[in-house]
Amino acid sequence: MAASPLVDVTVPVRAKLSALWAALMFCYIYGDYFGLYVPGKLSGMIDGDGPIGHVSQSTLIITSILLAVPGLMVFLSLVLPATICRWGNIVLGAFYIAVMALTMPGAWSFYILLGVVEIAVGLLTVWYAWSWPRQGGTHTAGES
Repeated sequence: MAASPLVDVTVPVRAKLSALWAALMFCYIYGDYFGLYVPGKLSGMIDGDGPIGHVSQSTLIITSILLAVPGLMVFLSLVLPATICRWGNIVLGAFYIAVMALTMPGAWSFYILLGVVEIAVGLLTVWYAWSWPRQGGTHTAGES
């Protein structure tokens, strides 16, 4: 007996963007976790070395903002007005691509691998937001 064809449901662009931000967050979490295994990392943390310099209230606030924004974009991509959502995803997607590109040189291989994945996720985020479908039947490549 032949199986009937599967129904391929169109995924809305907002759901794609939200899922991409969630994927980015998973890569961040795993990268930070695996980073704890790098020799000397924990002793550096005990000595006050942080992700963007010596640990202080300011550096931890900046780091917290850098990590909170992608997490918030999981939700905001679903609820912001379309134009704000589109431009927010384009600008923030490009920003996080740049952050990864700047932090990858000289890193361990696992970090570079996750960084490449994060850059690909960022590029997809920018692409889907840039090619957001328009009203009136004008469709773009990133819509389906």
